[in-house]
Amino acid sequence: MSFLETDEQKQLRAAVTGLAAKYNYRDYAAAKSRANQPLDELWSAAGELGFIGVNLPEEYGGGGAGIYELALVQEELSAQGAGLLLLVVSPAICGTIIAKYGTDEQKRAWLPRIADGSAKMAFGITEPDAGSNSHRITTTARRDGGDWILNGRKVFISGVDQAEAVLIVARTEDAKTGKLQPALFIVPTDTPGFEKTRQEMDIIEPDNQFTLFLDDVRVPSTALVGREDAALAQLFAGLNPERIMGAAMALGIGRYALDRAVEYARERQVWKTPIGAHQGIAHPLAQVKIELELARVMMQKAAVLYDAGDDFGAAEAANMAKYAAAEASIKALDQAIQTHGGSGLTRDVGLAAMLAAARIARVAPVSREMILNFVAQHSLGLPRSY
Repeated sequence: MSFLETDEQKQLRAAVTGLAAKYNYRDYAAAKSRANQPLDELWSAAGELGFIGVNLPEEYGGGGAGIYELALVQEELSAQGAGLLLLVVSPAICGTIIAKYGTDEQKRAWLPRIADGSAKMAFGITEPDAGSNSHRITTTARRDGGDWILNGRKVFISGVDQAEAVLIVARTEDAKTGKLQPALFIVPTDTPGFEKTRQEMDIIEPDNQFTLFLDDVRVPSTALVGREDAALAQLFAGLNPERIMGAAMALGIGRYALDRAVEYARERQVWKTPIGAHQGIAHPLAQVKIELELARVMMQKAAVLYDAGDDFGAAEAANMAKYAAAEASIKALDQAIQTHGGSGLTRDVGLAAMLAAARIARVAPVSREMILNFVAQHSLGLPRSY
């Protein structure tokens, strides 16, 4: 395992940085976020350059690389304050699952358009009564002739207003045991019985969250992804990339905040001395730099393990990376605001609004506490607490 990036990865990083600089937070993303408008122009440009589908198979229009490269794209976009939330969902979760388990027809229908960004697919797993326990999902799918009928409710589903379809996690009844097992279905957003309601969030961000209502939603048998009795493994095939991509986004936001703080600390003078010369300013920023770099190493480890096919090793590293990046990102933003003093709370600087959005990383896509549960149980071998 090596964390030394290849020439191709370095070139990709530089190319993404160049694009992100044109769509940076100050000139582009901040205004879009305040207007609650998705970063469509950036998404389209990234798709045209092949960045969105860099992890998807070449035969379906992707770049043929891995989650490492897609995380690299997300990190560099976020480092300019212009991270794309649906990168976590459409190519990383949905694209990965379809590429691994989808039928040839599903791959041909979805992967080329996910790869070039012309189609987006959302991911529907979270439910109001299940919380972090995916085993308590109550959305059901039952056979009706050659079709499936879905009923249930989902919450905090990102970007449904931008998506052509949602990959819904439902549960089917096992014919032998009668127990409910997870299964995955591609549900177009214009399907009768599929309704969405926007959830009012108290943070500034470009992407909306939705509650979904599925009331006798009928989909054909071709909507089922993979086998109806093997979806737990299929589901987790998308959750490791989700955590890695969440870490990449948080890491990039932390880098953005640190860059703004360092920029200000070099220029701002008090008593004829740049404030960055004072250890009260310099040392906290140096600590932030160290913690961001440590989070990046764990994120790289997780991506390398995942791309190498080590699902369990990747699960531990991906959870740790997401935890570390979230903590480092929030600390970076808080310290950047402190470095700016009163001006750090102004709209012109924009860091205070970004802090609220970065706080999401402690909660989603998996909470800090559930990560600690995972590490306690699987890494330390302690008794399960739930």
